Amino acid sequence: MMDKSLIKWLLEGDPSVTWQVRRDLLDLPIDEYQATRKRLTTEGWAARFLELQDPKGSWAGGLYTPKWQSTTYTMLTLRRLGLPTDHPQAQKGCQLLLDGGFMPDGGIHYTTNKKIQHSETCITGMVLSVLAYFRHPDERVHTLTEHLLTQQMADDGWNCRSYQGDTHSSFHTTISALEGLWEYEKTFGSTAEIETARGRAHAFLWQHRLYRSHRTGEIVDQKLTKLTFPPRWRYDLLRVLDYFQDCNAPRDARVSEGIELLRFKQRKDGTWPLNSGMSGRFFFQMEKAGQPSRMNTLRALRVLKWWES
Repeated sequence: MMDKSLIKWLLEGDPSVTWQVRRDLLDLPIDEYQATRKRLTTEGWAARFLELQDPKGSWAGGLYTPKWQSTTYTMLTLRRLGLPTDHPQAQKGCQLLLDGGFMPDGGIHYTTNKKIQHSETCITGMVLSVLAYFRHPDERVHTLTEHLLTQQMADDGWNCRSYQGDTHSSFHTTISALEGLWEYEKTFGSTAEIETARGRAHAFLWQHRLYRSHRTGEIVDQKLTKLTFPPRWRYDLLRVLDYFQDCNAPRDARVSEGIELLRFKQRKDGTWPLNSGMSGRFFFQMEKAGQPSRMNTLRALRVLKWWES
C-alpha cells in the first residue's frame, strides 16, 4: 500500500507530478486527473517552458543546440511532463523538428555540414518519441520508425556511431530508440517487426543487467546508476526502469539487481533524491539536486508498483 503521507507530499507538487500520481499510483479514472493535466498549459513547469517558445516555434533559437535549452530537449521535457498531446505550441515545435532535420536516409540529424547525409540514431529515436507522443500528423513519422528499425545492430541494441565502425550497442542510443518505438507503438499500433525489435533490445539490456559490462561484469559507468530528471540523451537506472514499467515488460530476473539498487537509493523519509545531471545551459531548474525529488519519487514508486504487481 502507498504511504498516505508520501502521496500527500507528491500531490502538493507541480501539476505535471500530481496528474501522473493520480493516474499511475492511485489508479483514478481519467475524469479525475484530466483537469489536473490540462493545468500544465497554464501553470507550473510546463507552462513556463511554453512561455519561452519563440514566435518561430523553437526554443533558444535552435533545434538541437544549445543544450539543454533547444527545441529538441525542451520538447522531450514537455513529453515527460505530460503536456496534452494536441497542444498547438507542441505541434509547431514538432513541425520544426521534422523540417529542420529530416535526412535522405529517412532519419533525423541536425547538422550544417552539407557533406553529412546520414542520420544520427540517438537523435532519431528521441525525436520519434516526441513526434509520436504528440501524434504529429506527418507521414515522415512512419519513415523515421522504419529507418530506426534498419539501424538495429547484430547484438540487438543501437549505437549512433555504427556508421563509424562501432559494433557494440550503446546504452544511451538503445534507450532512445526503445522510447521512440514504444511511443510510436502506443500511438499508431503494434507491428510484429517493432515488437521483435523491442524484444531483442530488452534482451540486450537484461544481458548487461541494465548497467554492467557483458565482458567483465563491472558497472560500465557510475553515472548510469544516478537518478536524474529529465534524463535528456543519457541512459540511467530510473529512465530504463520507468520505460520497462510503462510498456509492462516481462519481469526478467536480471532486472532484480537494478530494482534493489533503486530501493537502496530511497531516503529514510520515503522519497528519492534528484542527482545532479549533465552540465549545460538551462532555462530554470525544476527541482534542486541533492534534495528530495517529487518527480523521481513518482517514477520510482510506479516502477516498484509494476515490479511487485
